[in-house]
Amino acid sequence: MTGINDNIAISIIMTAILYGTPLVFAGIGELFAERSGVLNLGVEGMVLLVAVLAAMAAAAVMSLIHAFTTITMRANQIVSGLTLTIFAGAIGLSSYIAEDNKLGGKAGKHQFNQLNLFGGKNIPVIGPILFHQSAMVYLSWLLVIAAVFYLYRTRVGLHLRSVGESPQAADAMGINVTRYRYLHVLLGGALAGAGGVVFTLQIATNWIDGMTAGAGWIAIALVIFSFWRPELLILGAYLFGAFTSVGFDLQARGITSIPSEFWSSLPYLMTVLALVAVSAGSVRRRLGTPAALGIPYVREES
Repeated sequence: MTGINDNIAISIIMTAILYGTPLVFAGIGELFAERSGVLNLGVEGMVLLVAVLAAMAAAAVMSLIHAFTTITMRANQIVSGLTLTIFAGAIGLSSYIAEDNKLGGKAGKHQFNQLNLFGGKNIPVIGPILFHQSAMVYLSWLLVIAAVFYLYRTRVGLHLRSVGESPQAADAMGINVTRYRYLHVLLGGALAGAGGVVFTLQIATNWIDGMTAGAGWIAIALVIFSFWRPELLILGAYLFGAFTSVGFDLQARGITSIPSEFWSSLPYLMTVLALVAVSAGSVRRRLGTPAALGIPYVREES
């Protein structure tokens, strides 16, 4: 019985990591953008764009559009983000590209294989979890470590946080607020594209319109739940990944006391609660929301 329970636990952890990995990429990207003071609700559309460098480049271009409209033109960040999601989402650009290039049968042909890192995949319990993952999973772990170091151990990271908290003070210190916001919105878009690659080349076997199923929205909520900290975000991503997959995993093993739909709905319920909570001023302050998040900065008006 213990062996069976261990197998179930390992299976749940492995699927949690698999489904959580795209959330790590997209979430860290959104975290960078929000740390600069820009809320990007176009993450869902960017995650849907598809291949690694191509997806990152395409999503970065979308982020450039969002950066221009919200930073230079000072348009409403929520409206701009939602427009991008509609444009690139299931009823927009991604569907057109998929149909035009006949991606429906190709997604499963070029997948990331799981590695046997250091030959340790057969080590009991920890072997499959730590040493039998794809390259994208290992890259996501390195990304989180790099993000923590960047935000809290470098001068540029300190400047980024100051831009998101008080662009006026950052500007007075000689920091180019516009440049920081542009660069980190672009970086966020590129990472969202990398997250989309995990969906198209590892999770899915065929292209389906809207295949990300709201993962971009979940990534935005993860940033809030993690209090804008990368090391907490990866834990939240795996928790959300477990919720997404645990119901089906248990159902496949004949455990049906709780419907799989209950587990699948939890990430979306928590996403709605997070987005509602962050819209309230008092809650924003308690969560540690960057003070300038969603607020355009115009130097002449400061």
